[in-house]
Amino acid sequence: MMRRAIVVCAVAAAISGALGRAQGPAPAPDYPTAPVPITSVTFADAFWAPRLETVRSVTIDATFRQSEATGRIKNFEIAAREAAGEFCSRYAFDDSDVFKLIEGASYALAVRRDAALDAYLDALIAKIAKAQEPDGYLYTARTIDPSKAMAMAGKERWSNLEHSHELYNLGHLYEAAVAHHQATGKTTLLGVATKSADLIAKTFGPAGLRYPPGHQEIEIGLVKLHRLTKDPKYLSLAKFFLDERGNPAGHTLYGEYSQDHKPVVDQDTAVGHSVRAAYMYSAMADVAALTNDHRYIAALDRLWEDVVFRKLYLTGGIGATGAWEGFGPAYDLPNSAYAETCASIANALWNFRMFLLKQDARYIDVYERAVYNAMLSGISLEGDTFFYPNPLLSLGQHERSPWFACACCPSNLPRFMLSIPSHAYAVAGDQLFVNLFVQGTARVPMPGGAVAVEQQTRYPWDGDVRIRVSPAKAGPFGLRIRVPGWALNHPVPGDLYRDLTPGRETVTLKVNGLLVPIRLERGFAVIARDWAAGDTVDLHLPMPVRRVVSHPAVKADDGRVAIERGPLVYAAEFVDHGGRVTNLILADQSPLAAEWRPDLLKGVMTVTGRASAVKARHGATVAEPVPLTLIPYYGWAHRGKGEMAVWLARRPDLARPAPEPTLASASKASSSEGGKSLQGLNEQYEPSDSNDHTAIYFHWWPKKGSTEWVQYEFPAESTVSETSVYWFDDTGQGGCRVPRSWRVLYKRGDQWLPVDTRDAFTVAKDAYNTVRFAPVRTPAIRLEVVLPADFSAGIQEWKVR
Repeated sequence: MMRRAIVVCAVAAAISGALGRAQGPAPAPDYPTAPVPITSVTFADAFWAPRLETVRSVTIDATFRQSEATGRIKNFEIAAREAAGEFCSRYAFDDSDVFKLIEGASYALAVRRDAALDAYLDALIAKIAKAQEPDGYLYTARTIDPSKAMAMAGKERWSNLEHSHELYNLGHLYEAAVAHHQATGKTTLLGVATKSADLIAKTFGPAGLRYPPGHQEIEIGLVKLHRLTKDPKYLSLAKFFLDERGNPAGHTLYGEYSQDHKPVVDQDTAVGHSVRAAYMYSAMADVAALTNDHRYIAALDRLWEDVVFRKLYLTGGIGATGAWEGFGPAYDLPNSAYAETCASIANALWNFRMFLLKQDARYIDVYERAVYNAMLSGISLEGDTFFYPNPLLSLGQHERSPWFACACCPSNLPRFMLSIPSHAYAVAGDQLFVNLFVQGTARVPMPGGAVAVEQQTRYPWDGDVRIRVSPAKAGPFGLRIRVPGWALNHPVPGDLYRDLTPGRETVTLKVNGLLVPIRLERGFAVIARDWAAGDTVDLHLPMPVRRVVSHPAVKADDGRVAIERGPLVYAAEFVDHGGRVTNLILADQSPLAAEWRPDLLKGVMTVTGRASAVKARHGATVAEPVPLTLIPYYGWAHRGKGEMAVWLARRPDLARPAPEPTLASASKASSSEGGKSLQGLNEQYEPSDSNDHTAIYFHWWPKKGSTEWVQYEFPAESTVSETSVYWFDDTGQGGCRVPRSWRVLYKRGDQWLPVDTRDAFTVAKDAYNTVRFAPVRTPAIRLEVVLPADFSAGIQEWKVR
């Protein structure tokens, strides 16, 4: 069904984040669409409601406790002279984690009063206020002791904005301050924020400093301050920071990593750090709406198409590489994906703003994909452990952690997840948009009076949605219900992914029990009529199990298939398949079915069927039929560490046969101090090249220039005469290179003796380096490795014969 253009309502509506009230006509430019705030929306389903309750009852407390344990909160106490000591966490941007948590906690307070949390925030905000310097400067990494500020902070204020995060921190302060004021009516943190922002306005500008932040975020915060206070200088300052990017007249450009390589209005390709980029795109949408700058909108259209058509993971994640935590070239989407949790959040925030700007459902389609898959993978069902990257393939090296030294993701999740209800509905004049399908209620302000909305649905497990509409006074308005692209055989906008076999069942719509034709406008089914209390709309979204394939330019997924059902991406996990999934082949004709499992992962719809498992046997490869069970991607890594794959082989040559045991795989590996990921030495994964990040690789990073060792202790004394080493080298991305030299030693008694060989100890990349030597009978063998002077080294795989 073709999506036809919609005439955008000319009525402007002001918003101010998740707590902003949908309003009527406004004299100033703004988004033509206003979200319904979280205070007017209640989720009462079995999917989101429990997750949000876990965030409120577990995640907020756990992350505040981690902030206390890691010194983030103590930094404010020391800066306030309430405690003695030096800056006691690791990074200059650690202040931002505290601000983000205050924002999330404020959203929790907005919908449910909590005296203990309210008091905790009051005490914490008092510390922050005391840590602020008299002129408004707030940055504990400098205030604690300016003479000992870390290199990241710079020698003086604002002297290292490319790296210092001084302005980035403040953006999160401003967002937190607005949320806290709107939730509680208090001005304690708002006063800190406006005092800081006034200092920034005095310091930066065409007649002042002209350095933009290295990490974008302050622009979003300044817009929120502007919306709340109506002070135009905050909006002007946000636009100034955006317009200074790519302007060599004002500063030395930071480059593509920080999207500071060309003016924002001229950018057309998503490059660099993906979180910085999507925060910048979000700010550009805000400023475009408020200033009516069509150059910003044109740039956003180009950038959005580049990301969604060429750089988006099937899970909605963005950022292909961990080297710069960001975008790679077009179609470069390795399944070792970085796909940082913060990037998924930023992608969702950007796409929601694009919807507010354009009233097009395709932006909510991308939002939904990111939220139900990549973002939700980032937090455990228990709410107290987290992923930083969210790969689409794991060999068992991934597990969620309670915290990270760089803890941007755990602190970002509460504020975003608790704002999700404010993305469910929106209003533009007399048009009511239903974006998300979640059982619950909403009270939506409309020009003709408030409209009560009730949804009944088991989404995402079931595609039947009943919407009951009860306006305070009967009358006409338009109801616009999103029809997801996946229900129309389009997994994503563009051709990056497509359904292998389009579904046959169609979307249907009923009003008060009567089937009505669907009139689609920009992805929304439009129903314009007179509404009365109790009117119902029944939307049926077919939910077959769908096979999805990628654009042929995505080499990582060529010949592979992924499984979806509804908005959810599915994954195969080791625990359901005898310990391995990379050896599975899923034939195109193999039937697949949905099966509800109330006992699994707090209740999930699995996908079941039959696959083939490929194994190595006596030098040959054999395939055996096996049961297949797939789980929603967000639920992986809850049952231990092991293999996981989203993309499964469609043909035998792409499956990785389960290898037969070898002397190396049966040996106990150990290393000199500082060696990491020992299992990577002998997990029998054949790397594609020395920079293959899919495999588990062993390394000594950050050691440099030293002599190190790794060794195998055999199960029993064995005779060996050959060893092969595949070196790890991440040139262009990291700090490991092939070694300067190496040699092989074997153990005799308490001594380590060199083997007798005439072979050269080569250090070639992208190949095994094999050395043959006179046979020795020994209980153990060792590699002695000399690291490069300025780099570390590592090993992809080490074999012995």
